[in-house]
Amino acid sequence: MKCNLSLQVIPNVPEDRLYPVVDKVIELIRDSGVRYVVGPMETTMEGELSELLAIVEKAQQICLAEGATRVISVVKIDYKADGVTIDEKISKYR
Repeated sequence: MKCNLSLQVIPNVPEDRLYPVVDKVIELIRDSGVRYVVGPMETTMEGELSELLAIVEKAQQICLAEGATRVISVVKIDYKADGVTIDEKISKYR
């Protein structure tokens, strides 16, 4: 069943490293093959919950590998019995 998961990572790195580290996380999401939409504050993914949570875990590891001393992440999950898609939420705005 598909759900939506939004992820915002805030790695504790020098300011000039912030976007390059976030770009690595977005690259991870892109390479995972899940559907996703990048927003100005977070990236929303669509897929199976276990798959999306595994991406969240890998995102933390990437931030640390890129030199973050700490990572604050905000995760929002929209989950319902018959599934939920990004399109049903935003298609009327596109």
